[in-house]
Amino acid sequence: MDRDKGVTAPAGFTAAGIAAGIKDSGNLDLALVVNEGPNDSAAAVFTTNKVKAAPVLWSQQVLKEGRLRAVVLNSGGANACTGPEGFQDTHATAEKVADVLECGAIEVAVCSTGLIGERLPMDAVLSGVDAAKAALKSDTQAGLNAATAVMTTDSRPKQSWKAHEQGWSIGGFVKGAGMLAPNLATMLAVITTDADVDKGTLDAALRKATAKTFDCLDVDGGTSTNDTVLAMASGASGIKPGADEFVALLTEVCWDLVRQLQGDAEGVTKEIFVTVQGTRSDQDAMVVGRIIAEDNLVKTALFGSDPNWGRIAMALGRAPVDIDPDLLSIVINGIRVMDKGTRGEDRAGADLSGREVTIVVDFGLGDGAATILTTDLSHAYVEENSAYSS
Repeated sequence: MDRDKGVTAPAGFTAAGIAAGIKDSGNLDLALVVNEGPNDSAAAVFTTNKVKAAPVLWSQQVLKEGRLRAVVLNSGGANACTGPEGFQDTHATAEKVADVLECGAIEVAVCSTGLIGERLPMDAVLSGVDAAKAALKSDTQAGLNAATAVMTTDSRPKQSWKAHEQGWSIGGFVKGAGMLAPNLATMLAVITTDADVDKGTLDAALRKATAKTFDCLDVDGGTSTNDTVLAMASGASGIKPGADEFVALLTEVCWDLVRQLQGDAEGVTKEIFVTVQGTRSDQDAMVVGRIIAEDNLVKTALFGSDPNWGRIAMALGRAPVDIDPDLLSIVINGIRVMDKGTRGEDRAGADLSGREVTIVVDFGLGDGAATILTTDLSHAYVEENSAYSS
């Protein structure tokens, strides 16, 4: 997996990231990714939060057609809970991109990220579109600039690319550090491929890939108003891969992006992998894994490198699934601290001094299994989120 390349590595794409003046800091804050074709297949998955930002509402309408020429993204403002005026701002942004690219607004997706409840400075946004159009390039730096322009509390840009031996590839970038939870999961992500795939194939593949990757990341239980994962296919390689091999490579790239999100989560000191197995179904395992991942007592114990398995047992006991306490086992970093419902090996043997922590919970009831990625709850997380708007 190559993290030095992103959305411009697949053939047929240009990108730009510029400082439009949306952020007071003067940092890069507006990105544009353009599909130069010859194909324009597109697909997306969006937040399940019932409070959806204007860009999500707009892009959901656009993606019904399954085709896109471009996506424009801004940081420095979420354009969420801004009423009809906010939706008009999103529409105006799409219209501006359509004008400079000589396409229709229905071919332009819009994404925003930042503080909820504030209107965007539209003069800066619209003039920024002109600047982004002028800066469009297909090189590696252009892709990195686009990945950087969507950052909010992220400490670094996150991108990934991998080529298939047949000659097609998939690249992408993602942003997100807090308000990360499943369903959709986390943030803003743009994925590009030069494979020749139609919109139906791309949509099905994206849903399969995100179910195994983005939906398995749960940093703090906060599903954002703006979450979007967007995929575009240019077909520029001229190669039409099989559905299974396309899903496999797409899942690899998405997984690498998710691991970068986990590693750059707000205040992270531990990268935690919660595997639940032996449940009645995979869905039951997913539910239990999320409850453990979101539990503050579990997360604070792990921040303190304390293998307090009683907190894990407490948390999973709240899950609305079948549980037989006498069959439960918990393994922390290879040490079976709970065995068949009671104390197992000495918890002191579970060394949590490193950055990665693995928790395996076995219900002993069936073949269901799932793994959730999460992080600890640190002083830095609390401090950062206690003053986000001020």
